[in-house]
Amino acid sequence: MNEALLALWNGLPVFLIHSAVSLLILGCGVAIYMAITKHDELGLIRSGNTAAALSLGGAIIGFAIPLASSLAASVSLWDLLFWGVIALLLQLVAFRLADLFLKDISTRIEAGEVGAATFLVSVKLATALINAAAISG
Repeated sequence: MNEALLALWNGLPVFLIHSAVSLLILGCGVAIYMAITKHDELGLIRSGNTAAALSLGGAIIGFAIPLASSLAASVSLWDLLFWGVIALLLQLVAFRLADLFLKDISTRIEAGEVGAATFLVSVKLATALINAAAISG
């Protein structure tokens, strides 16, 4: 029992720092995502726009999946930062590519087009899963 408590005590600071950094990267990624989209996700969600909720929810999960893989595979805090930021940048590129493919996806989301939002979420999640697998080797 003492060994388990000692291991917990020794590992807790690393756990807390890595978790905090991961959440910070996630928060920054979501903030950047919301800044580069043409539509106001939170305002649309507050007004009941399901397409906006799907899109933002997909972005958050799409950022979190490779970030979690980065967290699991990292050997240091710098490693986590490096791969976490790369994964987030790739997710932002995925959004831009989906926007090019669907033509003005922000307008479609503002109009409440759930089909467009579902396609966007699919692109985000597919990119996230591929990024996560690539990060973990």
